[in-house]
Amino acid sequence: MSKRDYYEVLGVQKGASADEIKKAYRTKAKELHPDRNADNPDAEAQFKEANEAYDVLKDAEKKAAYDRFGHAAFEGGMGGGPRPGGGYGAQQGDFASAFSDVFDDLFGDFMGGRPGGGRSRAMRGSDLRYNLRVTLEEAYEGLQKTINVPTSVACDECNGTGAESGADPTTCPTCSGLGKVRAQQGFFTVERTCPTCQGTGQMIKNPCNKCHGHGRIERERALSVNIPKGVETGTRIRLAGEGEAGLRGGPSGDLYIFIQVTEHDLFERDGAHLHCRVPVSMSAAALGGDIEVPTIDGGRSRVKIPAGSQSGRQMRLKGKGMPALRGAGHGDMYIELAVETPVNLTAKQKDLLKEFEKLSEENNPEGRDFFSKVKTFWDGMKG
Repeated sequence: MSKRDYYEVLGVQKGASADEIKKAYRTKAKELHPDRNADNPDAEAQFKEANEAYDVLKDAEKKAAYDRFGHAAFEGGMGGGPRPGGGYGAQQGDFASAFSDVFDDLFGDFMGGRPGGGRSRAMRGSDLRYNLRVTLEEAYEGLQKTINVPTSVACDECNGTGAESGADPTTCPTCSGLGKVRAQQGFFTVERTCPTCQGTGQMIKNPCNKCHGHGRIERERALSVNIPKGVETGTRIRLAGEGEAGLRGGPSGDLYIFIQVTEHDLFERDGAHLHCRVPVSMSAAALGGDIEVPTIDGGRSRVKIPAGSQSGRQMRLKGKGMPALRGAGHGDMYIELAVETPVNLTAKQKDLLKEFEKLSEENNPEGRDFFSKVKTFWDGMKG
């Protein structure tokens, strides 16, 4: 049986680029893999056919020979291509080579891989988190604050290389500088981090005496942080490059500062608004009048209490709340009245209140309405 055209096998045009060929093979490999086609007896043969086609078309020299002579380019000892009609056992080494080229594309994301893998000698430093507590007044005003952050910084003795001054790292003999080693297991080529160099691709024969070859040392750094007005608990501030130093010259991570605004003795925060519970005497609530209340900026505001005010009544002071973190303007401040019942009365005060109670039966409309409903309820229960 004559062989099918390799381009036809992969479903690409003859002038397809290397990326297009690789993409087509990746699709075919996933579609035809025998493990996914146990009920299709032709899947293995088609899988081998796709592997054979890719093994030729991925190689520039083999592809050029195939484009010129077709399948005849690899018959009769003319080239080092796949063996015509060879079984899977004859093709296994070629398959491992071909499939490993797309291994990262197929499974890299699931195994934590990334383009270039172990070829990157330098490693980025870790991001750090710092929890910063600020008062409500500081959140209102905003401030510049200095914090001390324990972190890893680049070793100044070896400039972060990990090698003794003047010495250069050598290529790892186990992985030849790739940072990873491969082992063939059946259909797949399994890739893992090189155990000798831990994925860096390099070995340090003369490690730095100060950092012992790590390229970084532990140190506490003082950083100035700008806390904007209006920050809330949970606000996150990012300081790029202020995290842990990279390994052997790699870029530093970032520092994330998480804000926690502490509770206040007078004010309760609700977003950009503030609430303040103000106690007033029974007589002041009954007669009405003016009171002074504090504001978060340290000032005072005069508030008029209407006569006959009850507990829970709220009054708004516009623009006296917190500044908006994103945008202009301020929130509002809400005053909530708490009518206070006097305690520890003297004998005279008791007598006066008893007299007042007799004279104020018609001055308690809410109470009168409530007890009227209670009487109706009880009468209904009796009936």
